[in-house]
Amino acid sequence: MCTYETATLPISGSGKIAGEWVPVTDATVYFDHPVHAPETHTLNIDFRNPSRGASCRLAVELSRESAQALARAIDAMLLTDPDRQQEHSPEGSLASSSPEGKVR
Repeated sequence: MCTYETATLPISGSGKIAGEWVPVTDATVYFDHPVHAPETHTLNIDFRNPSRGASCRLAVELSRESAQALARAIDAMLLTDPDRQQEHSPEGSLASSSPEGKVR
């Protein structure tokens, strides 16, 4: 079912769009009918840079299972970041992390 709920947030990164690496400044995440993916509904993510026009967009349509697996993989990889100083615990309070990736 489509919820029409959309999360839009500023981001900092780069994406390869039409064969060119460009800075991406915005992400939009929503659950809706896909344009291309062979699913009834997908989690859709648009990575954009509005200052470069409407065509500066990288769109991704993921099955529910793929989106959940991707979210877990992103969380796991962030825990391995040696430069992190602090991170949020699941309860939302700040907690420092040990080198092994365990929250103290």
